[in-house]
Amino acid sequence: MTALSADDHQHMRRALDLARLGIYSTPPNPSVGCVLVRWGQVVGEGFHQRAGEPHAEAMALAEAGPATRGATAYVTLEPCSHHGRTPPCVEALIAAGVRRVVVAMRDPNPRVNGTGLLRLEQAGIVTSHGLLAGEAAEINRGFVRRMLTGRPWVTLKLGASLDGRTALADGTSKWITGEAARADVQKLRARASAIVTGSGTVLADDPMLTVRDPALEMRGRRPLRVVLDTSLATPEHAQVLGYAGSTLIFTRDAELPHAEGLRAAGARVEAIATGEGGLDLEAVLHRLGHLECNEVLVEAGPTLAGEFVRRGLVDEVVVYMAPVVLGHAARSLFKLPHLERMCDRCEFEWRDVARVGDDLRLTLRPRRGGH
Repeated sequence: MTALSADDHQHMRRALDLARLGIYSTPPNPSVGCVLVRWGQVVGEGFHQRAGEPHAEAMALAEAGPATRGATAYVTLEPCSHHGRTPPCVEALIAAGVRRVVVAMRDPNPRVNGTGLLRLEQAGIVTSHGLLAGEAAEINRGFVRRMLTGRPWVTLKLGASLDGRTALADGTSKWITGEAARADVQKLRARASAIVTGSGTVLADDPMLTVRDPALEMRGRRPLRVVLDTSLATPEHAQVLGYAGSTLIFTRDAELPHAEGLRAAGARVEAIATGEGGLDLEAVLHRLGHLECNEVLVEAGPTLAGEFVRRGLVDEVVVYMAPVVLGHAARSLFKLPHLERMCDRCEFEWRDVARVGDDLRLTLRPRRGGH
């Protein structure tokens, strides 16, 4: 492996910026950026825009044309070495005559993982990998999680008052947070492959679970809407069944009497394994991984939110906190079992705190080694 210079870092950072442009649109594929440099000058750039369309390397090679010969390619993810929706990128790089390829991270996809770099090296191309790998993995956190575990990355979104309440005692929750926070949520929805909620939230709030920002919707795709409904209590007129886009309802028995009416209303109804107190959430996530969902956004009440946390299935929590107080009788963020020992608590670490309008957006992740 050759030594990496300040210029190498600069060009890889540009490739990472390009990769971020595809976050909303590339799933189930990863978001990838590529920069081609020859004699110190950028001669081509590209990023993967949508599944089935040319990969980042192909876009950059097309822009560079003959200037690719002898160039260095900076790619945020190991070039693919297999035929998928598009031809292998390693073949295109070899044919174009690039001299060197610098990769941020190896592809966790078992069909690639190391074989792309190996084929480049066998063709006489100098390779390096690991440059800004952490940033590259963060961009594709859902793809990486699905490739390594078979399940998506799970983000739990919550809106809360200053005293940690999500709704009044009667379930009223519109609106705790302000308009700016609600607009910010649309970015989370647009990034998600699926939005998961429970039948209790459907009955209480009748949400649509759609991306309501036209600009984000145009850049991305409509997430799959998923309702966890053990006994099929979702009404046929629920808004989550309407609007353009597909809805999937997981239940304990797909042949319950109400199932046919929900199918007629446009929903897919699937049986899933049950566990303690309801549907098996791990089985739900693995099914969504099988459906090629990279990231899942959970928007649910305290019972389902608490189950995701209790079972250690949450990768990130995003809380929009409003400067209001609702009182002790209002509903809490999580419904969790009574703790007898402090060591049994669920621990998180801060990732980001930002002001969004009049509210705060708190981003946390489970503490490594925590419960």
